[in-house]
Amino acid sequence: MNTMKTLNKRQKTVMVITITSTLLLAILVGGQLLSNDRIVTNLEFRNLPPSLTHPFGTDWLGRDMLTRTLKGLSVSIVVGLIAAATSVIIAVGLGIMAATMGKVADAIISWLVDLFLSIPHLVMLILISFVMGGGMKGVVIGLAVTHWPSLTRVIRAEVMQLQTAEFVQTSKRLGKSRWFIAVNHLLPHLLPQFLVGLFLLFPHAILHEAAVTFLGMGLSPHQPAIGIILSESMRYLSTGMWWLAFFPGLCLLLVVRAFDILGDRLRSFVDPKRANE
Repeated sequence: MNTMKTLNKRQKTVMVITITSTLLLAILVGGQLLSNDRIVTNLEFRNLPPSLTHPFGTDWLGRDMLTRTLKGLSVSIVVGLIAAATSVIIAVGLGIMAATMGKVADAIISWLVDLFLSIPHLVMLILISFVMGGGMKGVVIGLAVTHWPSLTRVIRAEVMQLQTAEFVQTSKRLGKSRWFIAVNHLLPHLLPQFLVGLFLLFPHAILHEAAVTFLGMGLSPHQPAIGIILSESMRYLSTGMWWLAFFPGLCLLLVVRAFDILGDRLRSFVDPKRANE
């Protein structure tokens, strides 16, 4: 009976992962494949409320808001994934170094973690993006540099626990180098943490990207990013054009929530304590 319950829960988890992954992939691919014809200036159709022809309405230039939203989400997803992946790679590298390269390296990396955690992400992100000249490059670098500290602590603790394992101790007694142990023993065990960390960091990355872009420090105004759409819509909310901010904001929250669910479900697979709940 318990086996049946566990099997059913795992099947449910697989179904949720499949649905959320398909939804996110559809948004990403759809945003890239949609034609730009519906987001060119067409004053004949400006300021139209939501309808069957334009489900998300049109803006003050007659651009279809559904197309702009999907394209903006695809841009935000790409930026978020690149930044989150880079941040996870930094976290894994520093976490392994802190746990394997002695007390001096551990103290330096721990100090860096505390330093970055003491400064609000958004403030540091704005400063880095400004220094890098803004645009996609500045946002990606800013997101990658500011989102690694918390995961670094988790990786460090995991590696220190792995070092006490019998197979690692055997390799050390056989004279294997630190590089050999890290590549052949530590990294394979850290792959689940890498994947889960990627999907759990992404919601923070995409929300911070939208916030920085909203403030004018992020992506170029010529790119259909969600932050730019929301920033532009603020000037027209008082005129009753509520759809300019409502639908893009709602879609952004749904995408962020989808990635959050995906990361949580993946963690239930790789965490032995949660796998048998």
